[in-house]
Amino acid sequence: MELHDVWFVLIAVLWTGYFFLEGFDFGIGVLTKVLARDRKERRVLINTIGPVWDGNEVWLLSAGGATFAAFPDWYATLFSGFYLPLLIILLCLILRGVAFEYRAKRPEERWQKNWEHAIFWTSLIPAVLWGVAFGNIVRGVKIDAHMEYVGGFWDLLNPFALLGGAVTLTLFTFHGAVFAALKTVGEIRFRARKFALRLGFLTAVLALGFLIWTQVRTGDGWSLLAMAVAVLALTGAIVAIAAGREGWSFAFSGLTITAAVAMLFLALFPDVMPSSLNGAWSLTVTNASSTPYTLTIMTWCAGIATPLVLLYQGWTYWVFRKRIGTQHIADAH
Repeated sequence: MELHDVWFVLIAVLWTGYFFLEGFDFGIGVLTKVLARDRKERRVLINTIGPVWDGNEVWLLSAGGATFAAFPDWYATLFSGFYLPLLIILLCLILRGVAFEYRAKRPEERWQKNWEHAIFWTSLIPAVLWGVAFGNIVRGVKIDAHMEYVGGFWDLLNPFALLGGAVTLTLFTFHGAVFAALKTVGEIRFRARKFALRLGFLTAVLALGFLIWTQVRTGDGWSLLAMAVAVLALTGAIVAIAAGREGWSFAFSGLTITAAVAMLFLALFPDVMPSSLNGAWSLTVTNASSTPYTLTIMTWCAGIATPLVLLYQGWTYWVFRKRIGTQHIADAH
């Protein structure tokens, strides 16, 4: 395996980690308006991710930085072609972080409601747009012979990509509902469990349709295997949450995201951005990669830094592993 192949796999792993962790973050943000019935319950939900949400976003920074360094042509074409949706995602992530930090700074109900609205929308919009973006990457976009995107914004809003956006929204929200059931006690826990069970069936229908469509378009034997794992894992997550086994359900929903992302990258390889105009103009792991010297340096740096990051983040989740409920909230701030 060449170094550019290794870095394609590593970037896939980084995106998998981001969607696994930030997925339930986004889901919790959506559930603050869907599941919580009052300000105290919204605070409970926000507190389930309060110690970890900013650490989860490190995976996005790592994925973006790795793409820039390992595949500069991929990075350039992606960010120029998807400029508007990626800018919207970036602005949402900035506002979302501010909302988490500023919501409790003042006790007025109007102040807190405004920031709660911001948390909801800045969780929902990226959850949709990430699916739209990756749907377009796998489907192929208008790239010319100079590796430049020559399409428009509306070209990105095609049925395949929009279905991808619906899948990521429902899957992340389901993942978040399972996480809420895992991390809370009392009435909100049982309500989260019931909501996850109902949403799980809709998620399964949408995800199955999208994965089958992807397999038919660009899949191979390996992507078919990943699709089978994703379908079985989502089934296991639904069965486990119905049985009240939140831990198993969360593990299975995480495996669903992992297998689904793996399927997308397997269906994509060896391309990194297929051209819908001419297959010969597609960006691949070969023509879009950095020099072997650059990739070698990156490999050494990643080999040293990645285990440290994983250990620290794992320790963070262990420290904040206990359940919380409304009885742990002193007031409605």
